[in-house]
Amino acid sequence: MHARPFRQFWLCLADGRKLHVAHPDFIAVSATGRVVTVHSPDPVEGGIEIADLLLATRIVFRKPGSRKGAGKKRSA
Repeated sequence: MHARPFRQFWLCLADGRKLHVAHPDFIAVSATGRVVTVHSPDPVEGGIEIADLLLATRIVFRKPGSRKGAGKKRSA
């Protein structure tokens, strides 16, 4: 979260949810470091997601210059 420049990422959870962190201002970590709050940058979708980091299975970074979306593959 403190990388310079910041790279947006998706926090993948055990229940299948993917939390998109588009900017460092959109994520907060609790004092214990166990819980995160992720704010949606989308004004239509809005809202926040709260997740226990023990449920995190992986972090996916968007490659620089790639199109919007995590883990999408191009068809031939």
